Amino acid sequence: MRVLLIVNAFASSVTARSMVVIRKAFSADHDVEMVETSRRGHAARLARGAANDGVDVVVVMGGDGTLNEAANGLVGTDTALGVLPGGSTNVFARTIGLPNDPVEATGVLLDALAKGSIRRVGLGAVNGRCFLFHTGLGFDAAVVEQVERRSSLKRYAGHPLFVYAGFATWFRHYDTSRPRLAVHLPDGRMVDDGYMAIVLNTSPYTYLGNVPLDLAPEATLDTGLSVVVVRTMQFARVLGLIGSALASGRHIRSSRYALLAHDLDELEVTGHGPLPYQVDGDFLGDGDVFRFEHRADALALVLPAGPADV
Repeated sequence: MRVLLIVNAFASSVTARSMVVIRKAFSADHDVEMVETSRRGHAARLARGAANDGVDVVVVMGGDGTLNEAANGLVGTDTALGVLPGGSTNVFARTIGLPNDPVEATGVLLDALAKGSIRRVGLGAVNGRCFLFHTGLGFDAAVVEQVERRSSLKRYAGHPLFVYAGFATWFRHYDTSRPRLAVHLPDGRMVDDGYMAIVLNTSPYTYLGNVPLDLAPEATLDTGLSVVVVRTMQFARVLGLIGSALASGRHIRSSRYALLAHDLDELEVTGHGPLPYQVDGDFLGDGDVFRFEHRADALALVLPAGPADV
């Protein structure tokens, strides 16, 4: 197979040694070219160019943001996306059952390619931008913005940086005194007192260390979108929702302070004023209206050949 290996050399888990080892492993059985990203949006252009050139598989070694860019470049093409964890959290790689170590994940990926374990999966899209696992609006996105402002610390601080950013955002960088958004569902339901919303294409929402944070376990690559709307910013109640997500998620489904809906083909979120949002962990700024849709069979994806909960 012709393989393009796209590497974000600045990602948290990427080292010069791992780049050499992984390229050598792929070269044993495949025609491999390796390129490094140099700026925002570069991975999307590289992936799109590879698809136009007839490359069979684009393998991405980087964080979830780099992976999202490459996926957007491959949507609607026959070129498959292969995933190697290279960031600090690697939500999507772990969601599809890959080890969190990039060298170990390489062995799993090569085995999947040898067995032809490639299938088309559905993606979410917000205002035309596709996402692999989720889009966050409101408080969630404000936390990601604070993390990105300290991006030089991500390689060393990782999850503690997210915890710090969460508290800093709560107390200094996000207006928790009033609802910030409204969610309009396709069945006519509407909730206009949301403080944040998460639209999910897969589960979990993220990981705290090795522990998955499951907001909507029903979300999979084979179903429509799920949405979770948090309707309070009272500290104790939000901690309760987080605690539920670390367990079964049952309390979230029955809580009066959260709204859940599943298997949606579309929905719309409107902000009560400019609303921050992030896509697959990449902060994209502020917006007013966000139109979501589920795109079935949008992407060819290399999946582990053994059983995996995707």
